[in-house]
Order: sequence, then structure tokens, then C-alpha cells
Amino acid sequence: MKYRENRKTHDKISEIGFGSAYLFESGMEEGVKALRRAYEGGINYYDLAAGDGKSFPIWKEGLSDVRDKVLYQIHFGADYTNNGTYAWSLDPEKIKRSVDWQLKTLDTDYIDYGFIHCQDEMSDWETYKKGGIYEYIRKLQEEGVVKHIGLSSHTPSVIHAILDEVPVDMLMFSINPGYDYGTGEYAHGGVSEREELYRRCEKDGVGISVMKPFAGGQLLSDAQSPFRHALTLYQCMKYALDKPGVLTLLPGVKNAEEVSELLKYYDQTDEALDYSVIGTFAPPEASGRCVYCNHCAPCPMGIDIGLVNKYYDLAKAGDRLAAEHYRTLSVNASDCIGCGHCDFRCPFGVEQSARMQEIKDYFG
Repeated sequence: MKYRENRKTHDKISEIGFGSAYLFESGMEEGVKALRRAYEGGINYYDLAAGDGKSFPIWKEGLSDVRDKVLYQIHFGADYTNNGTYAWSLDPEKIKRSVDWQLKTLDTDYIDYGFIHCQDEMSDWETYKKGGIYEYIRKLQEEGVVKHIGLSSHTPSVIHAILDEVPVDMLMFSINPGYDYGTGEYAHGGVSEREELYRRCEKDGVGISVMKPFAGGQLLSDAQSPFRHALTLYQCMKYALDKPGVLTLLPGVKNAEEVSELLKYYDQTDEALDYSVIGTFAPPEASGRCVYCNHCAPCPMGIDIGLVNKYYDLAKAGDRLAAEHYRTLSVNASDCIGCGHCDFRCPFGVEQSARMQEIKDYFG
């Protein structure tokens, strides 16, 4: 397992996390096996926006003995007060009762990341504030019950507005090639708007936990994919992990076998992780944009072209840390000899040799 640091909280977070939408379907025995397989495989980040309240006793049984070694995302707005069935709520009393129930059922007295849950419209956020839900999270944070504050949303414009208004340590957002290219139920925001969000999160140190990395499984099927071409688990995982700001993926998991399949990500070859085929699906507005896939490698001069591009894009967005990282590279854009190998290889139509000159000029 590899870990990435949340710059705001300094938590070391596993690149592969555990999404819980389907855990309740497994039952106690199989669910506990899945959680233990995840923990033993190095997964330390768990999203508790469960599809059903039956999942919570499974977490208690599976992880309570290692509670201090794992991180829980708990959502203020995921309501389980109706016989444990999941519902989305903006009712402050229901939310308080649900959070209290979750803590009691989990047998824990703290929440690592308390999430402002599912804010897809500005009206949701206004209702959330007026009802005192956000202030309730802040109060619990002052009392030490909530360690850090997160935000869950599918809508970039709403996310920007909330980030402008309140401090957020973690964002849960849906990232996959389908949504980024404007196809799918949660494909909110255009190509540029979504890219801008990723760069802002990286610049501001807001870590991203990725929901729906496979678009609910649609991207894994020729028949269901909006591109009519199936991608693999590992191509989708690599794609999301390459985005600025991303710390961890939260695919929905229900058994130990699925956990083991996810953990095989680290056994894959570069060829198996190469997602450059999505260049053939890219809409016109995505053409000529580097997605940092490094399909153009190898560079004869040893330039990590994807990384150089990422640092450049982030630096232009105001990320001083990215500019510092660029300047520490032993080989960078100034070493480009203009051979054109990368131009020929790029599946997204980026003129990388010209871009290397642009980057060289930018950094002086």
C-alpha cells in the first residue's frame, strides 16, 4: 500500500480506501472478512456513508479493535433513523439522532472526518446552514468529537462556493473519465471546471477522496460504458489517482475477494495501467489538454513529461508548492531537445515539445 498525506491534517491516507455502499449485502461474517482483508492490506481510510444501517455492526465487529489505526468518514446528512434504511436528510434533529446512533453502534466516541453531506445545490447549503447543522459539526469539532471537517458533493460550482465560505479539510467528489468528459448521471461541470476544481484542491491542500471511480461499474462494461468500450479496474484507478488533489479512492466493496482485486493494483504493469485509450473518447474541449497519463514516455532526455505538466498547471493556478517541486526536478522542461517523440505519442493531441518550451519560459 502507498499513502498520501493530507497537508491540512497530516494524516497519512491509503491510496485505496473502502467505500461502504454495498457492505450490508454481505452479512456479518463476510463483511467482517472484507474489512479485515482491507485492514491487513494496508487500507486505513473508510467511508461510512452506508447503503443501509446494517453495515454499522459489521464495522464494530471488524475494526473496533484497531479503531485508533483507521480513519472514518461519517456524513452529517446520511440518515439511518428510519429502521436503519439510508435516507438523505437536511433535518437537523434527524441528523443529530443519526450521528449519535452511528457512534453508539460503532462503539466509538470520535469521528476522524465529519462530512457536510451531499451538497449538490446551493439551496442545500443554505438550508444546511440555517438549520444549524454546520454549526453542530463545528461544535463537535471544538469538543474533540469531530477531528476534521469534510464536504461531499457532485457539483463543482457548489464546492467552490462552500470552499470560499468555510474551512474544509477533505472533499469527497466523483472522478472518472465518464464524468470528466460529460457523460453520466453525475457529470456536473465541464472539462475545464472540473480540472480547475482538482487544481484548487491541490493548491489549497484540500485532499480529495474519490467516490464512483468506476461510474457505478458502467465503465467496466462494453455494453454500459458511455464510450462503448470497457476500461479495467486498474485503468480507472490510475486515472483518478493521477488527478491533482486526490488522496484516496473509495470504490464500493462488499467482500474480501473484491478487496483483493483492488489491492492487485500495485502488481500491475505500466501497460496495464495505461488509460490513454480514453483519448479516443475525449470531447473536443478536452483535446490538447495534458491529463498526465505519461503515455508519451519514455523521453530520451529522461523528462517526466506528465509530472512537469502537472507542476506547471498547478503553478499557474497559484500553487507555490508545485513551483518549488518543479525546481527540484533533476530533469525538467529546459532539458527538452524538441525531438517530437512525445508529440507523436500523445493520444490527447498535446504538442508537448512546444509545451516544454512554454514551461521552460514560464519557470525561467
